Amino acid sequence: MRDLVAGIRYLGKGQRWVARHGRWWGFGLIPALIALVLYAGVLTALALWSGDLAAWATPFADGWGEPWQGLLRGLFVALLFAGGLTLSVLTFTAVTLLIGDPFYESLSRAVEESEGHCPPDPDRPLWQEVWIALRDSVHVLLRAAGFGILLFVLGFVPFLGQTVIPAVGFCVSGFFLAVELTSVAMQRRGVPVRERLQLLRGRKGLAVGFGTPVVLLFLIPFVAVVLMPGAVAGATLLVRDLVPDAAGPDPDREEAAAGPDPAGAPHHGQPAAGAPHGQQGPGAPYGPQGGSGPAPAPFPPNQGPPPAPRYPYPPSGPESSAGRPPAGR
Repeated sequence: MRDLVAGIRYLGKGQRWVARHGRWWGFGLIPALIALVLYAGVLTALALWSGDLAAWATPFADGWGEPWQGLLRGLFVALLFAGGLTLSVLTFTAVTLLIGDPFYESLSRAVEESEGHCPPDPDRPLWQEVWIALRDSVHVLLRAAGFGILLFVLGFVPFLGQTVIPAVGFCVSGFFLAVELTSVAMQRRGVPVRERLQLLRGRKGLAVGFGTPVVLLFLIPFVAVVLMPGAVAGATLLVRDLVPDAAGPDPDREEAAAGPDPAGAPHHGQPAAGAPHGQQGPGAPYGPQGGSGPAPAPFPPNQGPPPAPRYPYPPSGPESSAGRPPAGR
């Protein structure tokens, strides 16, 4: 339940970010408007020809009398259109991200820079970025389609098909929508799509809490266009918590891991090899060379160095002030 609420908060936080940065909100509307026109045409065609599709798919009911034939084909039309809407919600995000890859990449980068650190972009040409995004989207949509077919069949089960299955379908759609929306920030970190799915499966509540409200809101006409920039911003903030190492390298940890200089020179303030006790190497501020006496002890007597922080950078999610460990722990 905590993850579910946290996912909803990320969505709200992303919408607040674009509300404070109106220029980026308008910038992110452009690809969503283009995708909206395309999907409006497809859904209109589906609504016009859904009756013919129902008659073609149920030839065994041609000899049925009323009202059974009308009920069966009416149910088929309703399920077909509901499936089309669900598929459009999932593919709308993927298609919009493909159309607006440069737009949303810039938006996501601006969000990360405003939070204090932005990982460097991968050194790849634009065509390769688009190809990777297309390949990952197809991988996610194929998985989502498998669940969609199963849920479509279960929709014919009496009572369950009209109550439980639609609720499960929205949650499944929300999970895969969260996978799509986090793709921009994940690709910047070099996280492949299979690992992305694994990360979000480990935090299903977080993914469902973020994606399911987006699915429900996207069903309202034109709302998808308005909320898309904020959804990308919220997904970027979610990734910063889900992948905490993205906050940047720890210079103290890197210096400790580096060890002595390859040429044999000690680090600044360390004794040189073979030097008498209390004498430091060249360039040290204390010792005989500095004329100031022996070097002070680097730490108090009988004490070692202070322990390094377990998490060098706090997560940037809504609950960071509470000291919550990064996601996945």
